Amino acid sequence: MNISDAWGNVLLGIGWFVLIYMILVISFYTILLVISMFQLRKSYQLDDWEPYEELLHLSQTKPVSILVPAYNESVGIMATVRSLLSIEYPEYEVIIVNDGSTDDSLEKLIETFQLVKIKWVIRQQLETQPVKAVYQSKLYKNLLVVDKANGGKADALNAGINVSNFPYFCSIDGDSVLERSAFLKVMKPIIESDGDVIASGGSIRIANGCDIESGEIVKIGLSRSPLVVMQVIEYLRAFLMGRIGLSRHNLLLIVSGAFGVFSKSWVIRAGGYAHTVGEDMELVVRLHRFVKEEKADKQIVYVPDPVSWTEAPESMKYLRRQRSRWHRGLFESLWIHKKLLFNPKYGSIGMVSMPYFLIIEFLGPVVELTGYLIMIVSLLFGGVYLEFAILLFLLSIFYGSILSMSAVLLEEWTIRKYPKASDIMKLFFYSLTETLWYRPLTVLWRCEGIIDFLRKKRGWGEMARKGVSK
Repeated sequence: MNISDAWGNVLLGIGWFVLIYMILVISFYTILLVISMFQLRKSYQLDDWEPYEELLHLSQTKPVSILVPAYNESVGIMATVRSLLSIEYPEYEVIIVNDGSTDDSLEKLIETFQLVKIKWVIRQQLETQPVKAVYQSKLYKNLLVVDKANGGKADALNAGINVSNFPYFCSIDGDSVLERSAFLKVMKPIIESDGDVIASGGSIRIANGCDIESGEIVKIGLSRSPLVVMQVIEYLRAFLMGRIGLSRHNLLLIVSGAFGVFSKSWVIRAGGYAHTVGEDMELVVRLHRFVKEEKADKQIVYVPDPVSWTEAPESMKYLRRQRSRWHRGLFESLWIHKKLLFNPKYGSIGMVSMPYFLIIEFLGPVVELTGYLIMIVSLLFGGVYLEFAILLFLLSIFYGSILSMSAVLLEEWTIRKYPKASDIMKLFFYSLTETLWYRPLTVLWRCEGIIDFLRKKRGWGEMARKGVSK
């Protein structure tokens, strides 16, 4: 065998591996899509409001502490606070944790909400950076602002847990705006389970392009930026397909940091938030691990309808930084909890969830990037390799574009957040183009996240925000 033949065999071997991998992944996502279709359709055949009316009565609900970590969120924090103060929920407190901001976030909060410094006994159940002061609003008694030394998002959330009064807490990003009924819906499974559900996550949508006034969504729309539209599609796919399917069998390893409710006692017993760049995923994995080790029968669920609207990056620079960081956070969580992988002691979490996140979510970009390289090399060589390149390309179209188009159709068939037909058509059109530009970019950025992890890169990196509220 000459060198040319040997190289050809290697190329074919790698190509077959990529093909089989992609077929398995597409099959897995198709199963998730079918489960999600049935689950969503079942939920939305119910009356939209009636099941939640009884939760408006105090005796039926559980009070919640809403924690908002804020580091240099001057542009968006006012809208977030206003939206939280107007939610429909019988009893709650809002705790903004100013994590050593260097902008004018604290000054704006003090002036707008007439904050005064108060004496507050803090139960130090989790270790954090020192708290400098606690403020309370003269206008809204349930609004507290904690001013502390900078320690990162996890540290700010742990400080908020220490200050909080209620048995359940919700973490929300400082640039997010909640729909008014979102809390009633996300708390419903917790209340109805009588303590068996220890965490519940809601959907996150992109706020760029929507009209938001005084912290309230008044008109839902799409951004004109192709980069933002592609993120809208990506979020639909991740939340409507992935999380519904995994939640159905208690396999969920992520409750988004932008909107999730947790049982405070279970989080404290598990050790609170850890100092990682993916602290939201790490906490959920640790909760699952702790529950299994305690031999308790608890669930972590996802509720598709409750929506938190958040600002998406509009430039390549910040989107690249965000995606790289997310993938680094995924790797960190998997590495910290590698003991769970393929370990039958941890049940379906060890045997299904962890392998899924390792093989499909984490290694997926590496295999996909290999597939793109094989396609390029095959096109250069021609002959039998050209047919292989065409086959890989068709599979990548299905993997990227067709599944995303299905997610858009699923949204229109069930939730229908976007009222204009032109917006749905726009989403549909951009889905079709995903494989040609957006997906290869995100694959590169996620692979960059792996390299950053191996180089032991730390920190979040700055994110520029324009603010989404008028």
